[in-house]
Order: sequence, then structure tokens, then C-alpha cells
Amino acid sequence: MADAKAKVTVGIAGCTGAVGLEIIKVLSNRAYPVASLRLFASARSAGKKFETPFGEIVVEEFSVEAARETQVLFLAVSGSFAKEHSAALTAEGGPLVIDNSSAYRMDPAVPLVVPEINAGAIKDARLIANPNCTTAIAAMALWPLHTAYGLKKVIVSSYQAASGAGVEGMEELKVGCRDVLDGKEAGHKIFTHPLPFNVIPHIDSFDENGYTKEEMKVTNETRKIFELPDLAVSCTAVRIPTLRAHSEAITVETEKPVSADEARSLLAAAPGVALVDNPAELQYPMPSTATCKYDVEVGRVRQSLIFGDHGLDLFVCGDQLLRGAALNAVLIAEACKVCKHDISTPTHAHLDTWDADVGC
Repeated sequence: MADAKAKVTVGIAGCTGAVGLEIIKVLSNRAYPVASLRLFASARSAGKKFETPFGEIVVEEFSVEAARETQVLFLAVSGSFAKEHSAALTAEGGPLVIDNSSAYRMDPAVPLVVPEINAGAIKDARLIANPNCTTAIAAMALWPLHTAYGLKKVIVSSYQAASGAGVEGMEELKVGCRDVLDGKEAGHKIFTHPLPFNVIPHIDSFDENGYTKEEMKVTNETRKIFELPDLAVSCTAVRIPTLRAHSEAITVETEKPVSADEARSLLAAAPGVALVDNPAELQYPMPSTATCKYDVEVGRVRQSLIFGDHGLDLFVCGDQLLRGAALNAVLIAEACKVCKHDISTPTHAHLDTWDADVGC
């Protein structure tokens, strides 16, 4: 860990949401050198007291002036909020801003970063984008394969948990399940249809090409992170009635020949990846085992029946509130010059708990 002189003032805007709460936990778990932690939210939440691993903290109403007093600021807020305030926040003398929204992910001037893959893209940026959760989980499994064999085509089918829609999504699923089990009809406000005992092949709005914005994020963001603008990527995103951890069935075609055994060895050694691939012992990635886990689980690795020795099929599970949001954001902060914290600190751990009800 960095010495006392390297400690920094950290702020979180959107501290009462699912991602904001996870960031607090990750900062503590990874011993990020926090000198002081400031929590920002709307006027409605201002004044509330939070018991955190850093002591009791009173939530402040967000203002640009107050947020600029921090050195590292995490934005766990909407894209419109980020666009409204980012220029003022990152003006000379302001903090390093790590934005979890989709506002700047495809902005050519803003790095989109998964630190184990492209930390070098950060350079001297003062605004850094966190990728879409589904993209980030897939990228952890795809990058080792790309570096060894070259990716030619990627086909993703995602099975995304209710927590992808925040605390409200998880609560709607819980209430709906109770209602169905009590013989009532499940209502829905967060999701387009009732989610209990159902799957919904619709996340975010539809584009003119028939894909949803969520699906196109996987395509476009993977290309940017990997610096492969012409990579063929197709995704179908489905909401399923689980609380945490997204799952993805992925098929790849590679430029070079690949074997399943070689791929397993490669994935087992990859940072941020846990190989869980022993079908004979009923061991494979599942949301129940990936929940609150830093590493992305990868398994069911097998030779593609379509692409033969130039392709693989695999199954991936990752906690999207961590790998796709809070953990990735903190890893970005660790990789930046404002903090000398060692990014090589192992991530293969489960997230410790504290009294914040977001599923752990």
C-alpha cells in the first residue's frame, strides 16, 4: 500500500445507489489510500448519515464546488448528470473523474478502460469512462484469447440480473416473486414486463437496426477497448430473474488455430479470471458462485462445432456491480498517477460485507 503522503481525498457522486455503495466497499477491501471520503447525493438524501468502513459520514448535497475539493471523484450517476457537470468538474485544478455512465464511453477524447487490458490508454486523462457492465465481463474472458489467437468474430448472448437496473430492480424482483408465490400477479415499473419466473429479451431501447442500445454497447465498446474498430461483434441481451451477476454465453472465431485445452490454461493464468471448468464434478460458472466475487468466472470451454479449430464456445459469469462498475472504477483510480497504489494487488477475492443492502 502507498505511504501516508500518497493518501487522497475521494468523493462519490451518487453514493446512495447500488454502484455508489459498492464503490465504498471496494475502496475499503482493496485498501485504497483514502485520506477522507466525501459522499454526494441529491438534496433529498443530503444530511443522511452513513456508517462506512471509513467511519460515519454525512451525505452532502452535490455541488460542483464541493466535488472539486476532492482528488478522485467517482460518478455513479446518470449520463445526463455526467454531461451537465463533467466540464466544470475536470477544469484545471479539479479532480480525476471516473464516470460510470454511458455518457462518454464512445467519445474519442475520453479513454474507455478495463485496467487489465488497456490501462495505458489513461495517460494524463482527467475524465475516464467505465465500460458497460456486460462489455466489461465479456472483455475479461475475451482479452486473453485475443492476445494469443486473435479474435475474428464474437457472438454474445447475455443473461442479465435484476441488479443491472439498480437497487430498484432488485426490489421489484423480490416483491414480484413474493406476489407470484402468494398467488398474486407480479407488477412491474422498472422492467418492461414482470420479471419473476420470466425472461425478457429486451434491455434498454431499440435502435433502428433491431438491436437494443445495451446490445450495441457490447459491440461498440469492445471494439474501442480492444482497439479493433472492425471486429465483428453481435449480442443478444436478456434480463433474467436473478439478483446479482450477469452470465454470458460466448462464441468466438479466431484468426489462429485454438484448442480448448490451451484456452483453459491461458484463462486460468489470466488476471481477473477464475477458471471454473470441471463439468464432471458439476463445476461451471453460475451467478450464485460469481456473486460478490472480484474475478470473472469462465468455464464450459469447448471447441466450436461451427468454427472448428478456429473457434471456441464458453460460458462466463461476473458480478456486474463489481467487475462492470465499482471494482473496475477503483482499479482505474489505482492505475492513475494521482495515486501510487499498486494495481497488481490481487483481485481474486470475494467482496467483504458491511451494512449496505445491495445483495452481499
